[in-house]
Amino acid sequence: MSFERARAHLQARGLAEHIIVPEHSSATVAEAAEALGCKPGMIAKTLSFLQGDKAVLVLAEGTARVDNRKYRACFGCKAKMIPGERVEALVGHGVGGVCPFGINPGVQVYLDESLKAHDTVYPAAGDDHSAVRLTIEELERACDAAGWVDVCVVRE
Repeated sequence: MSFERARAHLQARGLAEHIIVPEHSSATVAEAAEALGCKPGMIAKTLSFLQGDKAVLVLAEGTARVDNRKYRACFGCKAKMIPGERVEALVGHGVGGVCPFGINPGVQVYLDESLKAHDTVYPAAGDDHSAVRLTIEELERACDAAGWVDVCVVRE
């Protein structure tokens, strides 16, 4: 169901032909990079946070991690990940397939500056066996981003 929601979202924006369904799992950054034949940094991982009772998604470069100081400065609150068992109910996609496409109403999406290191990125497409190949401009348009943030640091 989540894959279909993501596909319908992308199709409405003329991007469904960019969906890739690899033979192997794409549930983690490492698995996705291997399955897609790209560098881990090109995976646009979707991080799920709780701000009060509201779900917020931040897409970041695959090797990036959240910097708590930057997150607090940007959002005015501590970075609190959504517990795995609550992700699907709050976001609309389960762990391993969380993406900004076809999500529940009211979930805000932000793009981290770390993504700009790549011309093309691969976010998930709703499940643990899918991805979508997008330019940064296509990603910005496809996920109806609320804006760009600088809340991550890239691992060296």
